[in-house]
Amino acid sequence: MLDMIQTIDVGLVVLDKNYQVQVWNNFMETHSGLRPDQVQAKSLFELFPDLPEEWLRHKIDSVFFLKNRAFTTWEQRPHVFPFKNYRPITGTVDFMYQNITIIPLTSLTGIVTHISLIIYDVTDNAVNKLEAQRVNQELQVLSRTDKLTQLYNRGYWQDRLEQEFNRFVRNTSPCSLVMFDIDHFKKVNDTYGHPAGDKIISLVGETLRKIMRKTDIAGRYGGEEFAVILVDTDAAHAQGFCERLRTTIEAIKPVVEGIEIPFTISLGIAELDEQTASAKEWLANTDQALYQSKHGGRNQTQLFKAKS
Repeated sequence: MLDMIQTIDVGLVVLDKNYQVQVWNNFMETHSGLRPDQVQAKSLFELFPDLPEEWLRHKIDSVFFLKNRAFTTWEQRPHVFPFKNYRPITGTVDFMYQNITIIPLTSLTGIVTHISLIIYDVTDNAVNKLEAQRVNQELQVLSRTDKLTQLYNRGYWQDRLEQEFNRFVRNTSPCSLVMFDIDHFKKVNDTYGHPAGDKIISLVGETLRKIMRKTDIAGRYGGEEFAVILVDTDAAHAQGFCERLRTTIEAIKPVVEGIEIPFTISLGIAELDEQTASAKEWLANTDQALYQSKHGGRNQTQLFKAKS
């Protein structure tokens, strides 16, 4: 039994009611650098002052009192003992991820006199799971992001439009929708080529990201057309946002292959109100305001006004 305790590839620690070490196997010696004779009859918390003492005491005391096992996983707490990680495959992390089981040890009379801590090295599993989660999150972001502008793509943005419309139905907080496109963009592509057009679209996306708030929801609606949901924003403040965006973009004069290509945008705004029956109608109202900007001479902002 002693040979087995010493050779198993898990940590084994036995503590008495005063948290003093009674058993300390080879796993613990190897990873802590402390021999059994150095830890025998000494308080675990004195040996390891960096342990989460209050949390671990509570866990251990509950096992003594309830006579039931207790568990903790690396997802709840990455590690209890501050052991370095020596796994060859997952050596990129500094510490050992651990699962811990706390087992009551009873005497012949049924009294719990000691508890056993079993420490499992789960670094490989933990790192693989975290990496899988990271990759899935990246794929999720890529699936909803327009590559050229780093804004939301049309599909995901339209989902958010529906969500914001439904939110307005519930609490009627102000919300405005802005749509804009690049003036005479076809002429830019025909004159300077598609790489120049792509650069301009990318610049618009970059500028929009700088001006918008974190709570605003922006997407590339298609081609040279963009859309922004301004959360908790009425029409007057939406006009201020649009003018900042319009004048900032007007001042940008990108140079492509030595040629300066000035450009402008036209914008339309529709504030959501109780007369708007659906997200589709809200979008149509904004598109109508954008059309008014284009028809009125471009490089301007127009606000949708419902017919009385």
